[in-house]
Amino acid sequence: MGNKSMIVNVEKIATLERKMSVELPFDDVEQKIADKLISVGRTAKIKGFRPGKIPEKVLKQHYGLQVRQEVLSDLIQQSYVKAIKENNLNPAGSPTIEKTSDKEGENFSYTAIFEVFPDITLKGLNKIKIERPEVTISHSDHEDMLENLRHQKATWSEINSKCQEGHRITVDFSGRIKDEVIKNGEGTDVAIVLGKGQMLPDFEKPLIGMRSGEEKSFKVKFPKDYHSEDLSGKDVDFHVKAHKVEQEILPPLDDSLAESYGIKKGGLKKLQEDITSNMERESTHKVNQDVKNQAVDFLLKKNPIEVPKALVNKEAHNMQHQAMQQLGITDHEKAPPVENFKETAEKRVRLGLLLGQYVEEKSLKADPERVRRRVEEMSAGYENPKEIVETYLTNPQFLSQIEPIVLEDQAIELLVSNGKEKMKKVSFKEYMNKENK
Repeated sequence: MGNKSMIVNVEKIATLERKMSVELPFDDVEQKIADKLISVGRTAKIKGFRPGKIPEKVLKQHYGLQVRQEVLSDLIQQSYVKAIKENNLNPAGSPTIEKTSDKEGENFSYTAIFEVFPDITLKGLNKIKIERPEVTISHSDHEDMLENLRHQKATWSEINSKCQEGHRITVDFSGRIKDEVIKNGEGTDVAIVLGKGQMLPDFEKPLIGMRSGEEKSFKVKFPKDYHSEDLSGKDVDFHVKAHKVEQEILPPLDDSLAESYGIKKGGLKKLQEDITSNMERESTHKVNQDVKNQAVDFLLKKNPIEVPKALVNKEAHNMQHQAMQQLGITDHEKAPPVENFKETAEKRVRLGLLLGQYVEEKSLKADPERVRRRVEEMSAGYENPKEIVETYLTNPQFLSQIEPIVLEDQAIELLVSNGKEKMKKVSFKEYMNKENK
C-alpha cells in the first residue's frame, strides 16, 4: 500500500468532529488477501490434503472470508494511523469506523468519524488577579479551639431537672402522617444534645423543659427544601418519651487535658502551642488552595474552549467508578448516574487541556523532588513506607500517572506567581467557616 495510492478526504462536520474518508486500491487489497491466504495454506489442516499442498480454490472455500476480514481490519488500522499522520490530525479518543464499502472490482473504502483536540491560544494570563487572605488568629480563636478540645473529652452526668439547651436528652420517638409511620420515623434511646442542630428546630424546641419519664406529642412542619421529597413541606405528628436528662461535665483546663490528647511532656503549655501551630497550618493550607482556585477560575473564565465529548465521557466514567468505590457499591446498576458527573468532568477536561497547553508553552518538567514528596505522602500509611516509595519511584507506569498531577500543580503555582495579588485581612473564625467557592 504505497502513499500515492491511498486517497484521503477530511471533512469538518463540527468544531472538533472530523469525518475522514479513506480509499485503498483494489489491486493492493486483493494482493494482500492473496498473500495472507498463501501464508495460511502453509500450515492449514484440511482432511484429505497435506499441509502446504491445498489447492487455492479449497483454501478460499474454507478460509477466504476469515482471511479477508482479518486483512481488511489490519488495513483499516494501518491506513487510519498513516492518514491522520499525513493530514496532521490529533484525534481525541478512538474513531468510529462506518460505511465500509468492499465491492467486487472496486477500491475498498471506509469512513472514520472522530474528534480532535482543540487548537488552544491562551488568553488573559497577564491579567490574573488574586485576592490572598491574610488570616489573623486572635486570642478568642485560640480559646474557642481549646474549648472544642474540652468538649470532645467531656463526660455526661444524669440530672433530675428540666432539660435545657446544652443538655443531652435520651428519647424514644415516633413520627406519623395520618396514623402512618413515616420513613425512618421511629427511634429508641436516641441521645440528642439540644442546640447542636442534630434534629430540626421544630423537633428540638418542644424537648426543652422535659423531664425524665415525661411524654409529649407535638407537630413538626418539615421545610420545603427537606432532602426527602416525601416529607418536604409536610406536617408530621410526633410522640416522644424522655428517658433521661444529662448535663455535660468538661474536663479541667490543666495538664491532664493535654495528657488525654497523648501529650506526655510539656502539659497544657505544649497543648496550647500545638493548637497554635495546627491553626496556622490549617489556615495556610486553605489560603494556598483558595489562591490556586482563583487562578484556575480565572484561566477557565478567560479561555472558553470546546472540549472533545470522548474525553468528557471518559472522565465522567472515571468519576463514577471512584464514587462507587467510596460508597462501597459493586453492582453497576446501583451506581450514581454517569450524567451526574458530566458537568464536573467537562470542567476537569477543559482545565487539563488549558494547563497542558501552558505546560507546553512554558516547557515545564515534573520536578523529581516534588514527585518524590507526592509519593511519600501516598505511602505514609503503609507499614514500610520507604520500601513502597522506592518501588513506586522505579515503576514507569506509576510515574506516568503521578507526574502529570505534579506538573499541573507546578503550572497552577506558576500562574499564581505571575498574577497580581492584593491582601485581604480576615479573622481565622470567619475564614475557616467560609466554604470555598
